[in-house]
Amino acid sequence: MREVRSRSLLCRTSLPGLHYSLNPYRGCLHGCLYCYSPSFLRETRPWGRFVDVKINAPEVLKEEVRKKPRKTVGVGTVTDPYQPPEARFGLTRECIRILLEEGFPVCVQTKSDLILRDLELLSGGNSEVGVTITTLDEGIARALEPGASTPRRRARVLEEFSSRGISTWLFLGPLLPSLTDSEEKIREVVEVAASTRSLLIYDRLNLKRGVMGRLRETLEELSPETLGILLSPSLRSRAWKEERERIERVCREKGVRCEPAFGSS
Repeated sequence: MREVRSRSLLCRTSLPGLHYSLNPYRGCLHGCLYCYSPSFLRETRPWGRFVDVKINAPEVLKEEVRKKPRKTVGVGTVTDPYQPPEARFGLTRECIRILLEEGFPVCVQTKSDLILRDLELLSGGNSEVGVTITTLDEGIARALEPGASTPRRRARVLEEFSSRGISTWLFLGPLLPSLTDSEEKIREVVEVAASTRSLLIYDRLNLKRGVMGRLRETLEELSPETLGILLSPSLRSRAWKEERERIERVCREKGVRCEPAFGSS
């Protein structure tokens, strides 16, 4: 972990529903094997083993917000804003406080229940909270997302924020064929969305550069069948079609609003 200084925090983004992105950290200690952020960041350092702390983020942001239109900011679009260093540095908290005080709507996405520390802060402004839950199977989650909060703790985040009347959404992704996409496993996650009145957004695995290299060894042990499907474009496409149909059907049964991420088809 190293401390760095940033020249800019608010970046224009084309992500749906967002106008700006803000990432107080570069790199992520959650170490999710399927993460494709390194390809966007053009990082060659081992993913999950480093993080750059933008130590001057609040100061830079205070200057930027004076000149920008008050439009929605996505916090944590590339790396998790509530990863472990946030407990020490509090950069995400301070940046959110600045944004809300200046009238910027905030949309936060995380896999960490550290966000509960900022429940009061986020409850007092124009904010929404999204939580990624790939599966409620603790063993699979531990293998694929070694540094993130457990799935049950993430579900509690949705429960707490939803109970405060804050808009919440659950990100179910990436789906991994023959590992996390069974009817039973999908139904478990959809039930969390239903009980917390959360929108469910689902997505398939994005095989950007480096992703398969990180996943291969774990999948060879955890589910060789999954690895075989992912290595075959035709099988992967068929699995995605079946996954979409399964999710949409279960969501209809449970009365949960759902949509594919990024308009994917």
